[in-house]
This record gives sequence, C-alpha cells and structure tokens, in this order.
Amino acid sequence: MIRWIIVIFLALMLINWFSPLLQRMGFGKLPGDFRFKLFGRDWFIPLTTTILLSLVAGFISKAF
Repeated sequence: MIRWIIVIFLALMLINWFSPLLQRMGFGKLPGDFRFKLFGRDWFIPLTTTILLSLVAGFISKAF
C-alpha cells in the first residue's frame, strides 16, 4: 500500500513539473479540459489530457 502512495506522489510531482511544457505543447486546452472559477479560485480539471497521456504511457509501456 505504501508503495502505491509513493508512486502516485511521484507521478503527481512529475506531472506538476512537466505542466508548463505540456501547456506550451497544447495540452490543457483540449475539448474535454475544464476551467472554471468557483469560490474565488480558478479550478482546472484536465480530463481529456489525462486520458490522452495515459494512452501514450500505456503504448510506451507495451513497446518496452
């Protein structure tokens, strides 16, 4: 269980680190990515970007 928590934490850190690069490449602006303002904060839910990056990661893992 602790191993999965560490893996998820590291994955979130990598996503956060690569986020500016991915936004320059066009990710985060896809048709299923939601941005809205609620309670004075800007919220961002990248559904399409997450699915697309998961598929790419899956194809890469199958290739190697």
